[in-house]
Amino acid sequence: MHPLLAVNNLVTQFVIPEGIVYAVNGISFRVNPGETLAVVGESGCGKSVSMLSLMGLIPTPPGKIVSGEAIYDGKNLLALKDEEMEKIRGKEIAMVFQDPMTSLNPVLTIGKQITEALICHLGLTTAEARERAINLLDMVGIPEAQRRLEDYPHQFSGGMRQRVMIAMALSCEPNLLIADEPTTALDVTIQAQIVELVLRLKQQRNMAVIWITHDLGVVAGIADRVNVMYAGLIVEEANVDELYESPNHPYTRGLLGSLPRIDRRRDRKLIAIPGSPPSLLVKPKGCPFRSRCPIGKEVCQMEAPKLRNVSENHRVACWIDISSGEQISG
Repeated sequence: MHPLLAVNNLVTQFVIPEGIVYAVNGISFRVNPGETLAVVGESGCGKSVSMLSLMGLIPTPPGKIVSGEAIYDGKNLLALKDEEMEKIRGKEIAMVFQDPMTSLNPVLTIGKQITEALICHLGLTTAEARERAINLLDMVGIPEAQRRLEDYPHQFSGGMRQRVMIAMALSCEPNLLIADEPTTALDVTIQAQIVELVLRLKQQRNMAVIWITHDLGVVAGIADRVNVMYAGLIVEEANVDELYESPNHPYTRGLLGSLPRIDRRRDRKLIAIPGSPPSLLVKPKGCPFRSRCPIGKEVCQMEAPKLRNVSENHRVACWIDISSGEQISG
């Protein structure tokens, strides 16, 4: 299958007074039409920065895309001029941000913020854009949509603001939706509603989704494939079922072991990953997980492992065979 988006060797850094922040350190991945790719990892691992890089939303300075390419529809997104990227951003690739309160303009009505993209990208008249905005709000489950177009963001609850963000992202029927931890600030009931909403709209529109999260519990119900990130690198990628059944990286295994499970025996405690993530101000050398790894060997200190095939749809960046504890040759 020809990928909708192909990212190759993306490197993003930030220059700050303390030094260089090595935020994303050479990641490559694919997104196929109509699939949901989950990007998983703890805070600061580079999930959001990598996606903001693709969208041309990295503040420059201090941020800089050092190398890489992101091929979408035959074009390298990272090489496009601002005006070219603006034609794609929102229309063909849209993003839902983590905090809807800071992503929505507090001094503009919801109706104004939704119709702006429709007029800009689709060339609709003000009346046509307003009618479509009403339909979009109704589609994402906001009652009395016509009246609420005149309301401001502070008049909506957190869950409703996130629904507005989803309506805005879907307004131009993009081919790819990037959802950056869209349920983090919401309670569990609203989280489930937002997840169900995105999945339903994805199926209706045959839209690809990149879902950024640190919650592996959410991933199991939404994703087709999963990328696990650590310290700016992808350390494991697999189909969702295979990742849960057979995690091959110690970090992935630690994440899954820390998940509360309803079928867990009472005498089995949750597993905690010892230590802390490495400082991103230090240029990576060796495996970034080595100081926290229970099975690490000398080679892990010297050289960073490349992603290797475990099976046809499963790759892992680790020098050790996790089932035997032995070092992989070559």
